[in-house]
Amino acid sequence: MKILGISAFYHDSAAAIIGNGEVIAAAQEERFTRKKHDPGFPANAIKYCLEEAGVTIDELDAVVFYDKPLLKFERLLETYYGFAPVGVSSFVTSIPTWIKEKMFLKKLIKDELKGVGEYDVKKLKLIFPEHHLSHAASAYYPSSFDDAAILTIDGVGEWATASICHGKGGKISVLKELQFPHSVGLLYSAFTYFLGFRVNSGEYKLMGLAPYGNADSEAVKSYVKKIKDVLIDLKEDGSVWLNQKYFTYATGLRMVPDQRWEKLFGFPRRQGEAALEQHHCDLGVAIQIVTEEIVIKMAQEAKRLTGSENLCMAGGVALNCVANGKIQNENIFKNYFIQPAAGDAGGALGCALAAYYIYFGEERKVDKNLLDSMKGSYLGPESSEREIELAIKKHKASYKKYDSFDELTEDVAGYLAEGNVIGWHQGRMEFGPRALGNRSIIGDARNSEMQKKLNLKIKYRESFRPFAPSVLASDCEEYFEHKGNSPYMLLVHPVKESRRIPYPAGYEKFGLKEKLYHNRSDIPSITHIDYSARIQTVHKETNERYWKLIQAFKEKTGYGLIVNTSFNVRGEPIVCTPEDSYKCLMRTEMDFLVVGNYVFNKKDQPAWKEGAEWKLEYVLD
Repeated sequence: MKILGISAFYHDSAAAIIGNGEVIAAAQEERFTRKKHDPGFPANAIKYCLEEAGVTIDELDAVVFYDKPLLKFERLLETYYGFAPVGVSSFVTSIPTWIKEKMFLKKLIKDELKGVGEYDVKKLKLIFPEHHLSHAASAYYPSSFDDAAILTIDGVGEWATASICHGKGGKISVLKELQFPHSVGLLYSAFTYFLGFRVNSGEYKLMGLAPYGNADSEAVKSYVKKIKDVLIDLKEDGSVWLNQKYFTYATGLRMVPDQRWEKLFGFPRRQGEAALEQHHCDLGVAIQIVTEEIVIKMAQEAKRLTGSENLCMAGGVALNCVANGKIQNENIFKNYFIQPAAGDAGGALGCALAAYYIYFGEERKVDKNLLDSMKGSYLGPESSEREIELAIKKHKASYKKYDSFDELTEDVAGYLAEGNVIGWHQGRMEFGPRALGNRSIIGDARNSEMQKKLNLKIKYRESFRPFAPSVLASDCEEYFEHKGNSPYMLLVHPVKESRRIPYPAGYEKFGLKEKLYHNRSDIPSITHIDYSARIQTVHKETNERYWKLIQAFKEKTGYGLIVNTSFNVRGEPIVCTPEDSYKCLMRTEMDFLVVGNYVFNKKDQPAWKEGAEWKLEYVLD
């Protein structure tokens, strides 16, 4: 049985295909169109999935969309009615689009599929599960658990903004939901907006900024109190009530009323690229503290309702890896699985799995020998040797081709140890927002200048943004206070105390940049200023090539970990093809590019004729 799942028309459109419950392929549309967070119909991703599965549209048993558009339209109408006459301008802007496109989504999907390939419309079976059920299915079914609590938290689906479910065998039971306009995801996004970052893409920047706040300061304590006393009412089960006098996302064109928030917090909304000051950092850590408290309470309620020892998580808030680490440290559950494509892209996979197990009632079989059934999240396209050579011919590129991959890893490990920055393009592209060693930019974690170099000369982004370590799974406990696996870079845990360098006197009074460039450990480029790190454990079973490279680096240096960041510049989607990767090499101050068994030394390449105008292609995130 072959089922195609689709998420589209909001942000992070994607497609996924399963065969008899096995995840065959999944990809985000942005990787093909080169438009970050592309919300359009994922025609390219669908074509790829069909090709990878070797089927046509007519051979599919079902096409599944990740939410119920009519239920979402009902919520929209009821919200405008409930807040009337407030929200007229937003109503006038959004309703015509809904009536024209989303009210007739079945027809729109059928028409768009014709652009992918000819098929018999009468044979097509279209299924529409609810948004949070798609999230829950994306987390539970790929896990290795046959019984689990499932926690989904995001901005909003149709009505639900969070849910607690119980997965047992092939069934998922919805136990509790939080409903719009009360939403943890929208609360966090409101602070993302107020602190000058882009909603639906800048939330991870807010999470990265938070540690620069002085968590124990009176300012942060005051902000936390104001959030709890004025903005929200937090219940013991983790449910929240949001004071709608302080939010305009329900009916307005902005997240919050700027002047009211300015009065509440004592400073105006930060504009665009304006300098970050201490009060921005302090407010960032305040909302992070509150968010962590909320999700911990939700996890405790999920435990109480299900009694399970296992927790599965999805939804955009599940990408808050700091909060995930805090949940794990609470020891509420014994085992955890977080969907690597936890946001709306993962809904494409979840809705397909929900159709297979719930709609069609197929039996679920769990392989306890696997970490999960996501195949390391390496579910996207793989570059052929022909594609590599076509890119070489097009750009008249200079390269060295290796017959032995072991010889290649030996040389590349040496380049890393010498302080070089390397674009690493191997195998199938990752599904989800994290680069996990197949479309990654890598460097030496021991190098104190590496974070600065990567941010300013490669990624062209804010200097405070942190980087993650890729560590051999067997070596994780040598560097971090974490027992277990973290293959998808979704957990933050402390660097071991024995590796830390103490703060200098008066550190808490330092400015952001002074804090940033103080060495904090013997692996400074991946140690955040609170001595934490966003860990990716690398497993030979799911990514042998990446594992071999880090193993070769360990043999040279004694360190079984490297820096890993996504292979792109700021505002650009992660690279997909050899052409994308070569362009990124030539547009930045990267030193080497490795695609398959081909190695490109930047110094040996012909002059790059393109100017800086390429940066205009990408909207800053």
